[in-house]
Amino acid sequence: MSYLHPVRLHFAGRFLANVSTVNNDPGHFDNAAFQPSFQQMQTAEAMNGWFNPQGDGGWRLMGCRVTSAWSASSLDRPVRGDPVLGLLVADADDATSAKLVDLDPEQQMVSTIFGLQVRLADPDGVTVLRSNYEPAAFIDIWDRALTSSGGDAVAGAMYQSVLTDLQWGDVSASPFLVELQQAAADGLLSIKFNIDGINMNFKSPDFMSGRIVGTIGPATTTEPQHFVVGRQFMATEAATSRMFTPNGSLNFCVATVDATAGTLMIDLGNALQSTTAGGPLADVGDLVATVPLPNGTTSTLATLKSATYRSDGWYDSTAGIVVTHLSADQLTAVADNPISIISTQQRPGARVYISEDASGAFARADGFVLRMSPGDTANVNVHASLWGAPVAGATISLVSDDSQLQPGNYSGGVGPPVSTPPTALTYPATVVTDANGLAVVPISGTDPGQPRDFANGAFGIDGQVYGIRPTITQLADGSVPGTTTNPWNFVSVLLWSAFDLGHDPTWVDLGPIFTQYANLYPVMSRFVDLTSYDSVVAYA
Repeated sequence: MSYLHPVRLHFAGRFLANVSTVNNDPGHFDNAAFQPSFQQMQTAEAMNGWFNPQGDGGWRLMGCRVTSAWSASSLDRPVRGDPVLGLLVADADDATSAKLVDLDPEQQMVSTIFGLQVRLADPDGVTVLRSNYEPAAFIDIWDRALTSSGGDAVAGAMYQSVLTDLQWGDVSASPFLVELQQAAADGLLSIKFNIDGINMNFKSPDFMSGRIVGTIGPATTTEPQHFVVGRQFMATEAATSRMFTPNGSLNFCVATVDATAGTLMIDLGNALQSTTAGGPLADVGDLVATVPLPNGTTSTLATLKSATYRSDGWYDSTAGIVVTHLSADQLTAVADNPISIISTQQRPGARVYISEDASGAFARADGFVLRMSPGDTANVNVHASLWGAPVAGATISLVSDDSQLQPGNYSGGVGPPVSTPPTALTYPATVVTDANGLAVVPISGTDPGQPRDFANGAFGIDGQVYGIRPTITQLADGSVPGTTTNPWNFVSVLLWSAFDLGHDPTWVDLGPIFTQYANLYPVMSRFVDLTSYDSVVAYA
């Protein structure tokens, strides 16, 4: 099911991600070498505290509204006249803001939202639905905007999670919300949103805000929380990339085929380029979904006109989701053949924009960000699929892969080492999926020591960060799938160092830790001086 469901609503608006950036630089963790300038805004001459040193980590929904809703009884057009239209999609009205948190200064590509409450409310603020967002990290970050400058502003990414603890108000006046409540029989909703166009100009009133467009639909307890078991379109990386630039014009995306309803649903929300950061969608030609036929020809499954996806309001009202009907012959063809998306725009070498892997096989970990202490064992669910359906008996290999970690963030030169010592993290070399296409991977941690302390003996970055990549290496019939991979499809692990003083801690022991927090999060100085014993005790 997931958000790619006939019963779904779309929303659009703005988000605020007021991240703190002093902690982005591993060199700033060295208390002995910390300088006051590291808490100042970066300049053309010096990185200082990067682009937002006074950030408080707050993450908020701003001005988000329901833009359309779709019913199972009307697949081809949105519902009309329902009270759900125009409702606000808001965050908490009785708590502080959610927080956006990087895993580590050397792994900033899995920023996770914690403590987010998602509400549907009427224009007067009366809550119709209250829910809690299960913490999740972004994935599939890429160079979305065609503009050649702007740093992080050119990037786009997506979040997918579930909404739990659903508290419904009186929804009887809205046939759509009644239908959504009934479809969410397991007490879960699926939410997916795309973010892009974050404003990096600290002089702007929109500083650290950007565009958000998303979808909410029903979820079940038997499906992954953070991705869709569906048809996975795999991009390849261009030679010149910042975050990730696809060789074709489309980023990684997913589709589902519903054989019973005879429909193909493609989510292009985080796959379509924009002309500018957070601006209009770029013209990459008419997009045509095709599948090969046994006679050597191809069948057109769907066509998305450039004039349609570039029209005002299309992206906000659809979140990039396209639905089309398939004939019986087309359903037969897509059952075990790769779907491709091509463009009518004639560009040599770029006609096929994106396609499924030729094998149809795919595997991904559901929870892909772990924080562990020595002695912990975390069980990670890895799901395998073939042509969009769970596949049993698939062998999944797990290997160490730190290629997407970022020791290069260190402004002082080469950063502290990652993934060392490798023996501190243990997990099986292979696992095999069960009848539901699921393999549970136990990952255990022992004390990594303090591999990221500084040469001057100063306390450095606690623990160590690792990457583990799951890959299908063999199917039950002995066949070996293709090798197209998503570079972001791996498990990030932060394994803390052991901390055993052998005595009750005193300020002598804790002072350096509090000082490090004071250095890295200058916003705290507005409330408490974390370098001062007296100030900390006053707030105890």
